[in-house]
Formats: sequence, structure tokens, C-alpha cells
Amino acid sequence: MRWFKRLRPGWGLLSIVVFLALWELLARLNLTPGQILFPSFSEVVEELYTLAANGVLGEHFWASLVRVMAGLTAGSLAGIMVGVMMGWRDTMDKALNPIISMLYPIPPLGWLPLLMLWVGFNEALPITIIFIASFFPVLYNTITGIKGVDKDYIRVARTLGASDIKILATVVMPLALPNIFTGLRLNAGMAWRVLIAAEMIAIPTGIGALMMQSMSLIRIDIIIVCLIVLAVATFSFDRFFGFLERRVTARWR
Repeated sequence: MRWFKRLRPGWGLLSIVVFLALWELLARLNLTPGQILFPSFSEVVEELYTLAANGVLGEHFWASLVRVMAGLTAGSLAGIMVGVMMGWRDTMDKALNPIISMLYPIPPLGWLPLLMLWVGFNEALPITIIFIASFFPVLYNTITGIKGVDKDYIRVARTLGASDIKILATVVMPLALPNIFTGLRLNAGMAWRVLIAAEMIAIPTGIGALMMQSMSLIRIDIIIVCLIVLAVATFSFDRFFGFLERRVTARWR
């Protein structure tokens, strides 16, 4: 049984290997005409190398990454600031909650037609979409984290003479950080999803634009390369925020 326990951590990798092997096998069975609609994994890897070597993939990915970082950073910071105000002050919560509750159910991409008219077809469009997509998850998780702090901690801090600002900075925010990081990890996937949609419709560069160009040329292999890049990027962002959460909250856990 000892050898079985040693194999357990590799089960996830094993499933990936089996999936890729089945993909390669099915593609080589020529179930689709000319393998145009279903390229093999080896062909996709070959195209990935070609796109990376000639700089096309790097150029498009860098354009998408800059947009994601700009929109995600701005939206997350705004969500944290507004969330702190609404979570800490009931008056702010009562004042802003109605409008926030009314806007939150609107899908981020639902703003796209309106933003096309307001912002135009430029770099500000995908960044604004990502800002909207990033703002609400962080906002609600920040509010939940702050309101979920045990009131006894706050009363003890006040009894010891701490000011409201000091209580917020040294007691409430540290205890709310796990919730805030949950919102950030949710944003990691959402930011890439809405970005690709915006790039497909309105922007000539980026991973989404590359996918649309590949569709017009019926280059399924390039489309799959783009999907792989998106999966890796989203996974990396999620892991980064998870790592950052462990490092930042380790002293309070």
C-alpha cells in the first residue's frame, strides 16, 4: 500500500496524460475530413511553438495581459475601497446598497454595446469591461469580510483606547483579508472571460482577436492554442492570488 500512497499525488497528472493521449488517438483516426476541424495534440503543440517562435503569440498575449492587469487592478482597488466604506459604516451601506444591488445583476458584457458608444473602439473599452467585472466580486466579498468580523474584537479594541481608524487597519482589515482574496481569485477568471469577448468584437489585437482571425481562416489549431494560453493564464492568476493570500494572512491565521 505504500507504493499506492506515493502514486496518489500524481493522479491529477495521470488524468491529463490520459486525456491528451485520447485526444491524439481520436484525431489520428481521421473521424473528421482532413483533420481540419479536429487537429491532433501534436499538431497543436507544433503550432504553439511556431506562434511563440515568430512572436505572434507573445505580441497578442502581451496586449491582453496589459489590459487584464490594468482593469483588474483598478476594479479591485475600487471594490476594496467602496467595500470598506459600506462594510464599516452603516450609513454608507444604506446609501449605496440600493444602486449597487440594482447594477450588480447586469452581466459585465451587457455593458459592451453602451460602452462602444461611450468609450469607442480603443484600449479603454476592454479595460472598462474588466473594471466592471472586477469591481463587484471584490466589493461584495470585502463587505462580507468586514461585517463578518466578531464584534467582540472591536469592542475590546475600543476598550483599550484604539481609534476607529486603528481598529479598521489593525483588527478589521486583517480578519477580512481571506474574504477579500476570495473576491480577487474570482476576478482572475472573470477578467479573462470578459476580455476575450471584448477583443473578439471590438479590438484588433489580443488573444480574443487572434481567435477571431483564426476562425475566419478555419485554423482550429490556433484557436486551441489560444484556449490553452487562456487556461494557463487563468490558472496562473488563481495560483498567484492563492499564494499571495497565504503569505499575507499567515501571521493572522
